[in-house]
Amino acid sequence: MALLVFILFLITILVTWYQRKFYRRNALLAKIPGYKSYPIVGSNLALIGKSASEIFEIFQEASEKLGPVWRLDLNPFTTVVFTSDVKMIESLLSSQKLHDKGNGYNFVRGWLQEGLLLSTGKKWHQRRRIITPAFHFNILQQFVEIMDHHGQICVSNLKKFDGQEIDFFSRISLYALDVICESAMGCKINAQKNSESEYIKAVKEIANIIFLRTFNQFKRIDFLYQFTEMYQREQKALKVLHNFTDSVIVSRRKELESTSHADNNENEIDFGIKKRKAFLDLLLQSTIDGNPLTNSDIREEVDTFMFGGHDTTTTSATCFTLYNLAKYPEIQEKVFEECKTTLGDDLQQPVTIHDLNNLHYLELTIKETLRLYPSVPCYGRNIKEDVTIGHLTIPKNTNVNVAAFFLGRNPDLFLDPLKFDPLSFDAETNNEKNNSYAYVPSSAGIGQKFAMLEMKSIVAKIIRNFKLSVTKENEKLELIAELVLRPVNGVKLRVQKRNND
Repeated sequence: MALLVFILFLITILVTWYQRKFYRRNALLAKIPGYKSYPIVGSNLALIGKSASEIFEIFQEASEKLGPVWRLDLNPFTTVVFTSDVKMIESLLSSQKLHDKGNGYNFVRGWLQEGLLLSTGKKWHQRRRIITPAFHFNILQQFVEIMDHHGQICVSNLKKFDGQEIDFFSRISLYALDVICESAMGCKINAQKNSESEYIKAVKEIANIIFLRTFNQFKRIDFLYQFTEMYQREQKALKVLHNFTDSVIVSRRKELESTSHADNNENEIDFGIKKRKAFLDLLLQSTIDGNPLTNSDIREEVDTFMFGGHDTTTTSATCFTLYNLAKYPEIQEKVFEECKTTLGDDLQQPVTIHDLNNLHYLELTIKETLRLYPSVPCYGRNIKEDVTIGHLTIPKNTNVNVAAFFLGRNPDLFLDPLKFDPLSFDAETNNEKNNSYAYVPSSAGIGQKFAMLEMKSIVAKIIRNFKLSVTKENEKLELIAELVLRPVNGVKLRVQKRNND
């Protein structure tokens, strides 16, 4: 026993010595304000055992006390820097040579594998070239038709609750799942009619696991993590996610092969085709260096599209937009009037991509919502070179989190930052004109057009049919930051049918 105590004591001394040496050698990190940190365990004493919402509260507290740039020591040798300094963010994001995706993205790898979000170099460029045509105007129009169809189902379900208060987060999540499944894979799962979807439960489970693992120094180590109960839960969720995608890919490939004689050139994408093309169809008909993509290759990109189109954008951003419209009825009425003028009085008339593009005030409202409630509150980069802004320098090989949530609430960048004002993004008064990096609610992606169209489609449909309001007890939202920003207790709003049907 005495020997064991001595060994542990010696290890502690060595690690503490190396940690101090590490910071002496990297004095640059030591100059960055740090959250409560202790030898060996770093900041983990404050994080271990905390829920995702509690950890997010800690981050808010740290940002308020330590300023726009601060560090979190996850273990003696791993430090994450959080920044909402607009000049530092501009330096990070304006140079593709300066950074790679942060190490935190590795924890999503079990789900997305080497899809576009996580791939680099030649593979990234090849996949990007294949995927970009999926967001061609005519293909997006087909996606808009899918959005419109499932939006009608959502509205029909909401009419059953006229005059009542309901949680919109769960309902928009099911709507988004219906849209993304049909858009990405060409299959209907009728999630809005079958709310106990095993897939959606698996998505929520994996999101929570990934976030909690990110800030646990022991579970960040793959060797230790594989022996935990959390790892078993993750594997179970991944099996559901991957099996679902695999089954759809196999089925769709067989269907395409059975009709391939009608088109001998599978490499051409006919944008004028009347039959709807799913994102999956594009991948099945694509080749790299003359070879078709394997089922595994396709699953990576379909899962990435599902990930981005389900929780990351639509559900979170749409619900926060509806919440703000309920909270500010005068803005809600402006949105309603624009929808009425642009889309007409016929609520059954299909909405086109041209119609949605003309909803300018609604788009400003969504952008203002994303400033205050960015779908991805933080996203990481691993910097390859030193970054110096003012008196601070972040050394290379450091993980830096762009703190979009805190950036959008920075009083140095936005006048009265907590005020909800869609016109702050109007061309004449746009805060972005001062610095385009003052508004970065998520890293840029080719799916942004899809996301904005989907949000416009469902918000417009709901506001044309209902007046929304929020009670005093549900006006304050307790937030949680997992892979996406979401309210702990959902978004509870009262719905009242408009007298127009």
